Amino acid sequence: MKKLFLLSLFILNGASLFSQEVKTLKSDEKPGTGKIEDLDWIPGYWEGPGLGGECEEVWLPAKDGQMMGTFRFWNEGKLLFSEFFHLIQDGESLTLKLKHFSGDLSAWEDKDEWVEFRLVEIGENILYLDGLTMERIGDTMNVYVNLADGGQTQIEKFAYTKKDF
Repeated sequence: MKKLFLLSLFILNGASLFSQEVKTLKSDEKPGTGKIEDLDWIPGYWEGPGLGGECEEVWLPAKDGQMMGTFRFWNEGKLLFSEFFHLIQDGESLTLKLKHFSGDLSAWEDKDEWVEFRLVEIGENILYLDGLTMERIGDTMNVYVNLADGGQTQIEKFAYTKKDF
């Protein structure tokens, strides 16, 4: 139900389609190989538009094989949802695991569940996860996420600028 609400929110707020490539893995396909140390361009405080409102992401530097971060989405001065995430070294690969929370901190996923994005490949200042791409260009970072509902897929762009705390 919350996924349907979120998709409706995207459409009502004029979410746009973007041509940036978002790669996916087939269910039987092995994830790509990579090291968390190769992603030292991600940590920081990032702010910008997305989902028809304002978004923020904060990424901490890698420690003990993982980067931790948080995301929040504001629209018309109201916090609609947030995320808590870990980008973890998973053997020779990487996996991004995240949980969503409503503005009142009620969880979208059950206690032992999370949304997971497996590594497809890493390039210079670009990370392709299954359904999510992060690309850094100077002090900007674009994040593209595949949103799917009822067989329809669209790509949502988050256009971040690096900010000071």
